[in-house]
Amino acid sequence: MSLTLILIRHAKSDWGDPNLPDHERPLNMRGLRDAPRLGQWLAENALLPDRVLCSTARRTQETWAGIATQLPQPPDPALRSSLYHAAPADILTALKASEGRCVAVIGHNPGIGSLAWSLSKTPPEHPKFGSYPTAACLVLEFEMDDWSEITSSTGQVRDFITPDDLPQAR
Repeated sequence: MSLTLILIRHAKSDWGDPNLPDHERPLNMRGLRDAPRLGQWLAENALLPDRVLCSTARRTQETWAGIATQLPQPPDPALRSSLYHAAPADILTALKASEGRCVAVIGHNPGIGSLAWSLSKTPPEHPKFGSYPTAACLVLEFEMDDWSEITSSTGQVRDFITPDDLPQAR
């Protein structure tokens, strides 16, 4: 039995209103375009999460909403305030309590990128993996039966993509 983890950094957010609290920043036009493209890629690659853990930030929720438009029967996200700017250990704690064979986590850097590094047996050779840009997505597979068994360096990289790797919107 295996488990699939999809680690997604939120899509590009809008910095236009300096008075808007960070937690409330929406996606900008590029982010609104990239999220559905990522959803299309996930659907085309049969990467269909049965559980989604999502930060409560507006930009992460909007990222999932855009992705979900391209998926058949997308699950409702489990919103977690503990994932807002979470450290890798906090994200891992939420993941270890998860259920389902395929879990997506939508969060923020540096936590999401650091967790991606720590869980990968061998990091992908993608030139942008180190910076984990907005709307980046790492897919890891674990030869385990339960999320509680996940530890450092146990995930096999299946894929890593950024919006630059995706075809333009149709």
